[in-house]
Amino acid sequence: MSGIDEEGAAEAPPELCDLCGATVADDSEWYASVRDSSVVHAFDPKGDGRRLLVGCTSEHLKQLIEQYKRRPFIDAELWAGQIGRAIGHHPQGISADELAEETGLDPAQIELGVLWQNLGALRWQQQFGTGEGPTPDATDE
Repeated sequence: MSGIDEEGAAEAPPELCDLCGATVADDSEWYASVRDSSVVHAFDPKGDGRRLLVGCTSEHLKQLIEQYKRRPFIDAELWAGQIGRAIGHHPQGISADELAEETGLDPAQIELGVLWQNLGALRWQQQFGTGEGPTPDATDE
């Protein structure tokens, strides 16, 4: 159980295996960092595009690494996340020039990132609908 130790320091919560979900509380976990274009750090761009994996065994960690090796790294996905982070830090709005400076992206990259985000929104809407009224296949009774 996490809490406070004798020195008054907070104890770290146990890790969970990213493959099977097993709790690892005895410092026997295995770690790796892999490329992943869906990861954008909340405030540090140096953490963008990297995912920390936790395995309960070396075999589970190897399986996780193999899964991420097969996942394509899509620049536009990363750029969309970086744009989202910058916009989130400026709820009052941000100019195109400020967005480019804050993200380090050029206008073409920003355009592709926005397109990636819009495609994701369209896919979501097609799968789940808009939530505004009946679905196209609904009929009146």
